[in-house]
Amino acid sequence: MVIGTMQISAFISDSHSLKDKRQVLRSVKARIHDKFNVSIAEVADNDLWQKVGLGVAVVSNDSKHALGVLQEVEKFLKTHPGLIVCSAETEIL
Repeated sequence: MVIGTMQISAFISDSHSLKDKRQVLRSVKARIHDKFNVSIAEVADNDLWQKVGLGVAVVSNDSKHALGVLQEVEKFLKTHPGLIVCSAETEIL
């Protein structure tokens, strides 16, 4: 069993309150979960209204598959309007 994790730090430029942030994140998390079948959660910067820390996890039987899924998630996030990805750290266990 292979576990792939990714921690993402991002900036939401159009957010002016925590309510705006939650609305954007709810949509992003649902789309990523449905499209890539991964677990995703807000894991850092919960009380900041423009900065977000996301954690993504995938379980697979092949490390190349897990890494590929995480790379696709990162690519999806980078193309999402209004979301600027600052950093993404990937780890395969």
